[in-house]
Amino acid sequence: MAQPHTPSGQLIRLEPLGERLAASTTTALFKAAQLEAVRVVLPRGQALRQHHVPGEITLQCIEGVVDLTAGGAPQRMHAGDFVHLAAQQPHALVAVEDASLLLTICLVAGPTR
Repeated sequence: MAQPHTPSGQLIRLEPLGERLAASTTTALFKAAQLEAVRVVLPRGQALRQHHVPGEITLQCIEGVVDLTAGGAPQRMHAGDFVHLAAQQPHALVAVEDASLLLTICLVAGPTR
């Protein structure tokens, strides 16, 4: 069953999940014509293999620690870290600790390389 998205104008609380993190799952927050937001939950050791998306994205680490590989260079993200990735840029994530991140996706594809 599809999960309902938050309607326009409704507040969403994105505080760290803390003790609830281990029992939480990735959740779509909203999807509009040009933008989608998702709370990504990655348990320690879980990986998102290298992939790319048509539009630009941003990732903000809310809690925990993840290794982000983008452009061939690994970077460790901690709570409060934020990154922008260009359209079509290959990237991968590995959770070093249980983590949650705010992912925003531009649904309008950027120029092709």
